[in-house]
Amino acid sequence: MENIGTVELRQLNIDDYEELYRSSVEAYPNWKDDYWEKKDIRKLVKIFPEGQLAILVDGVVVGSALSIIVKYELFGDNHTYEEIIGRYSFNTHNPKGNTLYGIDVFIRPDFRGLRLGRRLYDARKELCEKLNLKAIVFGGRIPSYHKYSKELSPKEYIQKVKYKEIHDPVLNFQLSNDFHVKKVLKGYIQGDKESKEYAVLLQWDNIYYEKMPSKVSGLKSVVRIGLIQWQMRLYKNIDELFTQVEYFVDAVASYNGDFVLFPEYFNAPLMADYNHLGYAAAIRKLAEYTEEIRERFVNLAITYNINIVTGSFPLVEDDKLYNTGFVCRRNGTYETYNKIHITPDEINTWGLSGGDVVKVIETDCGPIGVLICYDVEFPELSRILAEQGMSILFVPFLTDTQNGYTRVRYCARARAIENECYVAIAGSVGNLPRVENMDIQFAQSVVFTPSDFSFPANGIKAEATANTEMILVADVDLDLLKELHNFGAVRNLKDRRTDLYSVCLTNGKKA
Repeated sequence: MENIGTVELRQLNIDDYEELYRSSVEAYPNWKDDYWEKKDIRKLVKIFPEGQLAILVDGVVVGSALSIIVKYELFGDNHTYEEIIGRYSFNTHNPKGNTLYGIDVFIRPDFRGLRLGRRLYDARKELCEKLNLKAIVFGGRIPSYHKYSKELSPKEYIQKVKYKEIHDPVLNFQLSNDFHVKKVLKGYIQGDKESKEYAVLLQWDNIYYEKMPSKVSGLKSVVRIGLIQWQMRLYKNIDELFTQVEYFVDAVASYNGDFVLFPEYFNAPLMADYNHLGYAAAIRKLAEYTEEIRERFVNLAITYNINIVTGSFPLVEDDKLYNTGFVCRRNGTYETYNKIHITPDEINTWGLSGGDVVKVIETDCGPIGVLICYDVEFPELSRILAEQGMSILFVPFLTDTQNGYTRVRYCARARAIENECYVAIAGSVGNLPRVENMDIQFAQSVVFTPSDFSFPANGIKAEATANTEMILVADVDLDLLKELHNFGAVRNLKDRRTDLYSVCLTNGKKA
């Protein structure tokens, strides 16, 4: 190629996606349907724009380098690609970290051999120095290894590449750019047949790095949550109900809380005026309050600078009745979640339908999940959320008997252990006259933890007094979860036999 045109190196932006996608398809011809999705690029550009680089020729993207910052000691040298990127949630990105982790570099085949990849690597090194990071680290594929795997171990193969006895297009390039081999990683990228799922952990050290004293940062590792154990009582109207709601929000916010969790159906007392209509009609009248309730919660989240998990309420959409709640962020935005599994009583008495979206919700304290009551008794849902990067699972619930509460409690406790996350459950207590099908409530609100050395021996961070209206406030340390994922006595997420089984959504996406 005699004249390649004008070359430009700049930060990637979401408008580059279509060209970026075409470039990645050409760069990885043997990887079927395993290319960057638009939502992934959008998130990377949002959380760390300076770490996403594009190289353009005559204004067309022909290659890219994608990176995040990690607190490397939380992962160590034994990690997989999915672990280091939070299973594509990128919640592992930490501006307080000390290492620039390279998650991809690629150049379209037609533009290889023109030292464009070296420009991307040099730009990464400049960024590492500018941000005063200790090193650049990444797992490098060895795509020619499959040709030699029967006669050479990965270690022997790497040695022969270093001494130029074998040419590996990726490893040779990385070694020529001053990266040194730290170790061989096994099972680094599932499905990498060319590398036999091996990778070489490579590092470039920033000789200008200066260790800085710890500074207060806006990114929180310790998150404070408040659980509202709500006393059921009759209210004249929605204003009186929200006088009580605002009191609880104010109280948790005054302790510098990051989240406040309300129970399932805690607004049921407003249904008293509609008892004469029958069960199904009464709850549909209650659903008429839900949009106003959402707006009031959004305003409270802004006013008191706290994220609110609102519990749940009936909501009618397209003439179907759902059990719905909201995560109202303190920046004024909100997300909706629906109960997926509807109890027999909810179906037979009220005619509810189940939702069909299972997703984590991004917050300024990281990704969270919400499962309403019965949903926590189905382990597949929380496993899917854990695979999407959830650190805290919130469970608003409503149980009438101690038997029902026991099911919720012990299933929630199991979810904390098997998914290596915190689980917070909050319910209502007391008796409620004049509201059919809501006569009695039993609850004890709890924050559950994983069970390992860094956590309470019984896996309980804090718990409320049973059947008493109160606020439970507890701190949870998210960095402890990251340490657990890699260095725990057992590693329930990492040690799953995904070669033998998997949990999938119906669209086929693995969890």
